[in-house]
Amino acid sequence: MKLNCWIMDDEPLALSLLESYVLKTPFLNLTGKYTGASSAMNDLRTSKVDLIFLDIQMPEVSGMEFARLVDSHTRIVFTTAFSDYALEGYRVSALDYLLKPFSYADFLVAAKKALDWFELTANARSSGTPAEKEAAGIFVKSEYRLVHVLFNDILYIEGLKDYVKICTVGESKPILSLISLLSLEESLPPERFIRVHRSFIVAKDKIESVNKNRIVIRKREIPIGETYRQRFFSLIEQKNG
Repeated sequence: MKLNCWIMDDEPLALSLLESYVLKTPFLNLTGKYTGASSAMNDLRTSKVDLIFLDIQMPEVSGMEFARLVDSHTRIVFTTAFSDYALEGYRVSALDYLLKPFSYADFLVAAKKALDWFELTANARSSGTPAEKEAAGIFVKSEYRLVHVLFNDILYIEGLKDYVKICTVGESKPILSLISLLSLEESLPPERFIRVHRSFIVAKDKIESVNKNRIVIRKREIPIGETYRQRFFSLIEQKNG
């Protein structure tokens, strides 16, 4: 797999260094380099980019502001000389965070995280044998590290204000991740998961019972929202049919 990537930095030397790193990384394809956000925003409308190495401190539009404009498909790796942006970086679903000056080895680790992310997502969405599907999962950021969560282990996911709680088989504590429920939903295979409420996604095969407008999974009662009710009960009827 090759990832189309952009590099963005208002410092020419930093941009040149990023370009040299990308060009010697076999799985990266450089499709854009920018010293500011204006031209990049124009290209966002017509180009699909997988990965952006993005400087935070740029004139006019900051990297943080620009990150909020990109498609949910695109992964972000922030580059900056300041360490106090880390938490905010997670709030905009940054995949990683490189503190300047960083080496090629550091860059490669971040790029490999992106490659792993896209490969896992592609495997989950593609057809394959049952064994291959069972092995599929997703990487989520939790406590400043990437955690690989198997789809087969997920019971349900609860969305809160700035993060999600992923409840899994065999774990007493949920996995917390600073990502929106919508972004996470886009990475889940629809044949295995269903949104049942603005704050809940459930694994279809983990549903134990349905009591009126509530789903029961491992003694947890999960509400079925009005917006999602018809779709959910249509699914139940199809299974019974």
